[in-house]
Amino acid sequence: MQGWWGQGCVSLRGCVPLRGCSGPRGFLCLLCAASFLQGMTVNGFINTVVTSVERRFQLPGSHSGLIASAYDVASCLCLTFVSYFGGSGHKPRWLGCGVLVLGLGSLLFALPHFTSGPYEATGGGAAICGANQTRCLDSNPGLLGPQMLFVLGQLLHGAGATPLYTLGVTYLDENVASHLVSLYIAAFYTAAILGPAAGYLIGGALLNIYTELGHRTELTPESPLWVGAWWIGFLAAGAAAFFIAVPLLGYPRQLPGSQHYMTMKASEAQRLRDTQQATSNPDFGKTLKDLPRSVWLLLRNPPFLLLCLAGAAEATLVAGMSTFGPKFLESQFNLSASEAATLFGYLVVPAGGGGTVLGGFLTSRSKLRGARLTRLCLLCTLTSLLATLAFLLHCPDAPVAGVTVSYSGSVLPEGRPELNASCNAGCGCQPEHYSPVCAPHGLQNLTFYSPCHAGCPGPATQDHDGQQVYLDCRCLPHSASSVPSLATAGKCASKCSTKPLLLLAMFIVIFLTFVSSVPALTATLRCVSESQRSFALGIQWIVVRTLGGIPGPMAFGWIIDRACVLWRPGCGRPGSCLLYQNAALSRYMLAAGLAYKMLGLVLFATTCFLYKRPMDLTPHSQSSTSDSPANRQLQSRV
Repeated sequence: MQGWWGQGCVSLRGCVPLRGCSGPRGFLCLLCAASFLQGMTVNGFINTVVTSVERRFQLPGSHSGLIASAYDVASCLCLTFVSYFGGSGHKPRWLGCGVLVLGLGSLLFALPHFTSGPYEATGGGAAICGANQTRCLDSNPGLLGPQMLFVLGQLLHGAGATPLYTLGVTYLDENVASHLVSLYIAAFYTAAILGPAAGYLIGGALLNIYTELGHRTELTPESPLWVGAWWIGFLAAGAAAFFIAVPLLGYPRQLPGSQHYMTMKASEAQRLRDTQQATSNPDFGKTLKDLPRSVWLLLRNPPFLLLCLAGAAEATLVAGMSTFGPKFLESQFNLSASEAATLFGYLVVPAGGGGTVLGGFLTSRSKLRGARLTRLCLLCTLTSLLATLAFLLHCPDAPVAGVTVSYSGSVLPEGRPELNASCNAGCGCQPEHYSPVCAPHGLQNLTFYSPCHAGCPGPATQDHDGQQVYLDCRCLPHSASSVPSLATAGKCASKCSTKPLLLLAMFIVIFLTFVSSVPALTATLRCVSESQRSFALGIQWIVVRTLGGIPGPMAFGWIIDRACVLWRPGCGRPGSCLLYQNAALSRYMLAAGLAYKMLGLVLFATTCFLYKRPMDLTPHSQSSTSDSPANRQLQSRV
């Protein structure tokens, strides 16, 4: 098989023939499949199942943020080793082993479902007046085990993805003609963006399936106690990783024609004066003794350091928003976890994918060079900063009896719930039994903590629409006729006039962040010599993840916990959050957005000023490195 796939045949020690797939396009397809799988798993599935995992294992937002940050911790620990030694090693073997580690991490992440016992949630008749049950919901003695397994799974995810985003695109760049590199990079970007999108959509669909397959339950996906089949996607990802890794391991160190391409690109590469002398030795960077000198050369490059810091500021906001964006939508628009994940996926697909394509198109078509690249980043950051002001708006909170308002309808002080009232005094209601019901109360609908707290004496029945309703609830006002008011299972629906503006603001922030990532990372690569390219990517990743990717989810998780007004009771410790205050969520999103966008704005402006002297005086500034693998860095997290 010749032509489109290239010539030749590769075999893995003679055992796995890859006929017709040894060319750069065959490698591109495998690389795209690996990036698609990584994005779908780490940036799709995990962000989608955050709420379900919190409910299943009673985790606060700060703990789930720590789980998300474990991915970046592993990346930081592995980046120096992988980028330094892998850059001069057998890149396909590094990539194949990385994908295998990635798959192992997915299998480990799904393991808590099988080691923690069946999920049991109290709802329906167990929460009615008189059903006085005091079982502790956190009675499982092994709840700390799942958290450790989640962290270990994320550590393996981070370690496995490290070669993919430092060596994978470098291997393509070394084996593809200069005029084709942009097309290959664009294809890689597209797969990386479609991966998280597929993760949100598939993960959202799986959350509509009950976590205990084959078990019947009274709960529905709209119930706040519902836990979907969050673990299925990780099992499938672990199996898919094996089928991608095996052919990757069979590729040679270099593809036919790579020497010619490297010679052509070497003549185009821009080199700094103080770097040329140190890196002129072809063996430089291949031994451990050159590591301190390589780090020192990069640290003496101010534009490189400023662009790394700007990337960290952007990555912090992106990491936090991608992890807790679905939770934000779920609270603001009163959606189920599945609906929020699906909506966020629909938002990320055009914003992230469109922004990446537009950024690459502007960089290539306009032939941006030097400081003009950073000016484009500056413009995008300024515009997205203005878009974050839309978070001054928020959706109104649906009133909850005993939490935000009293049973008579008056507003309660924040943080001082009063679930017990005279109408449910003899019911023996337990705060562990959270199963909200909605009923008309005056001119508005009012959500009650449970049928018991609403004073409903009997089990639910189904009306003609198939909804579960409760009759004769003592805490509900009765109509003038003899027909009592009905309480319907589930939270009350709320209308939000600001929903389009909030969605538009999130779209613009994500879109412009991805537009600026391509020219920013193109400018980053032009700051270093060609021989330091892979290592510079590794150093930049360390800076971005240490200062942005790792603290981002943890900081956002801590902030979101501050907006919680109702915690689910646990055994000796708070459980997951049951209800957030929408106004506080919007304020915290606004504060975080303004802070990190302002920081990025200052860093890009400084880089624009400093970029002129050391970068634009070299006549060989027109380099094909605009299509370099540095463009991949920010996309790996979102």
